[in-house]
Amino acid sequence: MKTQDRTQNNSQEKTHFGYEQVDVGDKENRVAEVFHSVAAKYDFMNDLMSFGVHRLWKMFTIEYSGVRKGQRVLDIAGGTGDLTLKFSRLVGSEGQVILADINDSMLKVGRDKLQDRGVGGNVRYVQANAEELPFPDNYFDCITIAFGLRNVTDKDRALASMARVLKPGGRLLVLEFSKPGSKVLSKAYDAYSFSLLPMIGKAVVNDADSYRYLAESIRMHPDQETLKGMMENAGLVRCSYHNMTGGVVALHKGIKP
Repeated sequence: MKTQDRTQNNSQEKTHFGYEQVDVGDKENRVAEVFHSVAAKYDFMNDLMSFGVHRLWKMFTIEYSGVRKGQRVLDIAGGTGDLTLKFSRLVGSEGQVILADINDSMLKVGRDKLQDRGVGGNVRYVQANAEELPFPDNYFDCITIAFGLRNVTDKDRALASMARVLKPGGRLLVLEFSKPGSKVLSKAYDAYSFSLLPMIGKAVVNDADSYRYLAESIRMHPDQETLKGMMENAGLVRCSYHNMTGGVVALHKGIKP
């Protein structure tokens, strides 16, 4: 049985935008507005909100990916290009990395940042929806999606799309906020997310609502075991996850048979 974000309400398909129920057709635009708003200061806010720990989470993802020279990598919801930058160095001139994001503002910030850092011909930039990836079957050695899956309207469809474009033996890695294992940590995390986070958003980017949505979207995201099951339903095998920072973040991995 598929795990869906969608519900039926008076014959109108609904999904969640944070804690709010919205029409399925509206969610993509609402999420786009959030990331248009935060794109310019996205990197700065990531450092500020996570106290820089997001860099360690991403470093672990890179190390866990097993990416080697000459391979082809897709970085979905790649935003400002943190993972793409590392992958471009790992795959070398014979490999390729595609930075894909549905949001053109984020994609432009990522492209400008990577070009400023001298990233060259082995990186392409593609505006793409994770639910309908515009790539051939069996194409990538590795796919990553970092802090992006929770914003996707139909996660099952997106995971199936990712599995389709992976080569047999290819790896999907999902880095995402998840459910803390400790009640004490969970309460502290809630207090930070719903009290301090919107205040920081208001002070830095004059946008408390976007950061309130980000906090709510984390709470609506499937927990570790549920996401593992969704990856298995998408046809991936040897699915597993590794909790970081007490389960605040989890890295899931699955292999295409």
